[in-house]
Amino acid sequence: MLALTLGLAGPAAAQQLAFPTAEGFGRFAQGGRGGTIYHVTTLADAGPGSLRDAVSQPGRTVVFDVGGVIQLKSPLQASPNLYLAGQTAPGEGITVYGDAVSFTNAHHGIVRYLRFRMGHGGSAGKDAVTIGDGHDLIFDHVSVSWGQDENFSVTNSATNVTLQNSIVAQGLHPHSAGGLVQSTGGTSILRNLYIDNHTRNVKVKGVNQFVNNVVYNWEAGAYILGDSERQSQANVTDNYFINGPGKASRPFTRGNLNFGLYARGNYQDSTRNGRLDGAEIPVARYGTVQWSAAPFAYPTIKTMTARQAYDHALQRAGASLHRDAVDRRLLQELTSLGTLGQIIRDENEAPMAGPGAVKGGQAPLDTDQDGMPDAWEIRYKLNPKDAADGRLDADHDGYTNVEEYLQQLVGEGDGPRADTPTSAPPKGT
Repeated sequence: MLALTLGLAGPAAAQQLAFPTAEGFGRFAQGGRGGTIYHVTTLADAGPGSLRDAVSQPGRTVVFDVGGVIQLKSPLQASPNLYLAGQTAPGEGITVYGDAVSFTNAHHGIVRYLRFRMGHGGSAGKDAVTIGDGHDLIFDHVSVSWGQDENFSVTNSATNVTLQNSIVAQGLHPHSAGGLVQSTGGTSILRNLYIDNHTRNVKVKGVNQFVNNVVYNWEAGAYILGDSERQSQANVTDNYFINGPGKASRPFTRGNLNFGLYARGNYQDSTRNGRLDGAEIPVARYGTVQWSAAPFAYPTIKTMTARQAYDHALQRAGASLHRDAVDRRLLQELTSLGTLGQIIRDENEAPMAGPGAVKGGQAPLDTDQDGMPDAWEIRYKLNPKDAADGRLDADHDGYTNVEEYLQQLVGEGDGPRADTPTSAPPKGT
């Protein structure tokens, strides 16, 4: 079924999940569904085939024919209705390094399996990733680090945003901060690792789900409860706060009676003894809040225990298809459980060494450039010489055929046909 209007792939599209495992407020982001396919073919900062050119126009699904480090020479601004499919990059994936990336007003964005590492040399005072306004965005399995202001922030009128299964790390001193979550619309922060950020892991004002996250090695602030007269309502459940080697504040600080809170199952391990042996945080350690006896009526999500959230962070958080040297180091710190970790000023200083080498590779043959490799199209009885069939929905499930391919790369879904393919589909992690 060919999409006739940008962003529509069928009658279910109005409430179609961005992808099968999308959750939270941003779960209905449409991405580039029904639009064009753009192939990133160069690691250059600008020009034809570059990421900058790819995100300059709306209504695109962006696939990567190259892997490696894209060094930005200036901030990058994304357009609306984009799906940035980092899982398509060959080799060890894509790292976007050197400056800020903005998704402000980039409505209906989907971003998966990419690394955004701003760095000391980027534009002064910028976030690594920012959403200043806009609606319906979801970030899944991204690694964000080295912001000069915040790492990942959602502010102003931004509405319906999800950050899930990601790593938010090492905001650069003297303003090392995980991020602000203080928009007028709902934001879901689900199953992420916040690590080596001095403060704001996260700082919340407004409507928030903060569930199954791990916060490691903060100093001045882990979850900051508003700190203002603005009304807030948050569900904060089954998170693990683990002290690193530095002196740390309490996990919850700066609340007041304007902050409505439903909390349960949150743990802290402050022993720094190399073992995960924390205890549930008692009510008194949340400080002054307006307690809610029942959770606020926010999107239903699959949950796990705080201990399971720790295991999930180790196994799945960040751009986990291919771990780069930065994420490997961060996870080494986490597994030290209190003995490793530091707040940094420059990503090139030891123990870090900048973004490191990220190996490229050979993209599979895609004759018609529809985002689906020839071999995959043949396997599922599509036409590798018909560029239009990527926009079709062969099994009428609301996902286009190219979306089915993108999902299979990460172990989601069973292809665009109900019948059995002629060979086993590729699997991801």
